[in-house]
Amino acid sequence: MNNKKTILIGAALLILVVLFWQISHKSQTSSPKSIDEGITSGSLDKNKLKTDDEWKKILTPEQYHILREAGTEIAFTGALEHEKRKGTYYSVGCNQPVFRSEQKYDSGTGWPSFWAPISDEALVLKTDTGLGGTRIEVLDKCGGHLGHVFDDGPEPTGKRYCMNSAALKFVPDK
Repeated sequence: MNNKKTILIGAALLILVVLFWQISHKSQTSSPKSIDEGITSGSLDKNKLKTDDEWKKILTPEQYHILREAGTEIAFTGALEHEKRKGTYYSVGCNQPVFRSEQKYDSGTGWPSFWAPISDEALVLKTDTGLGGTRIEVLDKCGGHLGHVFDDGPEPTGKRYCMNSAALKFVPDK
């Protein structure tokens, strides 16, 4: 029991450090980045882009923090981590399908993980340079941060799309 507490406290501290770094890094940025800067795959749907004020009216504070400020939820706390029913996962911001339940697997990381998106066109991948080096950020078509993709997933793709539950909506099959 003590080991679990130590691990949870360590994970929480790590997340706090990352969040602090993200906040301080954003405040030090002198000029705003182009929304398309760093995109390596996919494209944004310019008709679905909104202002910050519009997003704040649509999203909960937690969703806004994750989708618009590239935040993350604490590991093992997301509502969709243990979802096992058949169905489709939609991005909360765009309300567009991004993953299917058949592509979901338990990565043991504490976030919903998928080995592939629902289609090649469903997501936008963007280079994300930050505190741990360079990663690939996963965005929905309206520019919302969903999570990151890593090269340590299962076959057939070898990918792990590590997503925030709060950025997704699950619709079970009928």
